[in-house]
Amino acid sequence: MQKKINPSTIKALALDLDGTTLLPDNSLGDKTAQCLKRLIAQGMQVILCTGRAIESSRRYYSAIGAKGPMVFFNGAEVAEVPDVKLISSHLMGLDVVDYGIDLARSMDIHFQVFFSPQSNTAVGLEKNCWEALFIEKQRPEAEMYYEHTGIMPVVADLKTVIAAPGLQGVMKAMFIVDPALHDEIRQKMYDRFGSRIYIVRSFSTFLEVMNAGVSKGEGLKTVMDCRGLKPHEVIAFGDEENDLPMFSVAGFSAAPSNAKEKVREAADFIFGSNAEEGLAAFLDDLFK
Repeated sequence: MQKKINPSTIKALALDLDGTTLLPDNSLGDKTAQCLKRLIAQGMQVILCTGRAIESSRRYYSAIGAKGPMVFFNGAEVAEVPDVKLISSHLMGLDVVDYGIDLARSMDIHFQVFFSPQSNTAVGLEKNCWEALFIEKQRPEAEMYYEHTGIMPVVADLKTVIAAPGLQGVMKAMFIVDPALHDEIRQKMYDRFGSRIYIVRSFSTFLEVMNAGVSKGEGLKTVMDCRGLKPHEVIAFGDEENDLPMFSVAGFSAAPSNAKEKVREAADFIFGSNAEEGLAAFLDDLFK
């Protein structure tokens, strides 16, 4: 039976970006932007809960005027925006990255690594508020990721980069590869590191590897504590398997019709596809 929801008790919306809030071309639709701006003006808190880095999320939270603690890197990083004040981060061990490099080289597939802003000096970059992305080769997958996020990667030998003195760990690593290879990669990584790591699909070809305990759900818990929110005051929206952990944290959950089957099955509500700006229609109807 579908949950009953009282719109007057909802104080926050936890929004996944890709496949949920954004159009298929990664843009924020006009209807969605206007809807979210209106709700924010009325006091609604909009919390981005995304696998993206802060840098590639900035254009979206800036466009609607959303601010405060939000979830990035699938929960590996929680930060307050727009001033970018780090609240929490969970670094993954360098030995995991080292094995990932070997695996990617042996399979001839794309592998990339995100370093936290605190690591920029250690890896030879000027310290700034943004996370640094490193790759080994300029492959088509790297170009696709740049077009998807707007983040320009640094090309370098990853073995050399992770050997930098003083480097404590990485924010996350990612394989960008045909989904048919995802299960094989998962199995090899889990066989090696077991419960030390968390692997999740965040986009059709994106297989992300993070430290154990990291998830959008844990990140949302941290944000809700910071904002003083209770579960019954939050609706979580998502379309992929990386969104499922926040469905169990928020009091209510909703998925677009384009979501993966197991995500639709877990959601309390289903709305129109992201291509049709279904999120805006759902919110407009709920908060008349």
